[in-house]
Amino acid sequence: MAFGQRRRDDPRVDLTPMVDVVFLLLIFFMISTTFIETPGLTVDLPKSSQQQTHKKTEEVRVYLAADGSLYLEQKKVSYPELMEALAAYGESAAETTFLLMADKNVKHGQVVQLMDSAKIAGFSKLSIATEKK
Repeated sequence: MAFGQRRRDDPRVDLTPMVDVVFLLLIFFMISTTFIETPGLTVDLPKSSQQQTHKKTEEVRVYLAADGSLYLEQKKVSYPELMEALAAYGESAAETTFLLMADKNVKHGQVVQLMDSAKIAGFSKLSIATEKK
């Protein structure tokens, strides 16, 4: 009597479902992640316990770094260039929000000067950016 030798099947793990799950997780995290809106400029905002306001659609972001340098949106500008750019908004400045993002270590006088410049340029809405405590 000859017994046939049974062929042993090697156990194989099918990786296709695992790869599918990993890709789905990757897509989920990419979509649900909030992206940083601030440029590569390091501005250490002061802390505040006030409620955060919603971002307005029309706004001008002005950054004041700790060393006193000014940035309009993401472009470094001098004070006269900033005044010229703000004046270019004309009558639309009244509906546009002036968002001032000043480092907490900046002198108070520079912040007040920028706020005054915004008022002179015709901006009636002023927001000062802070971080939540």
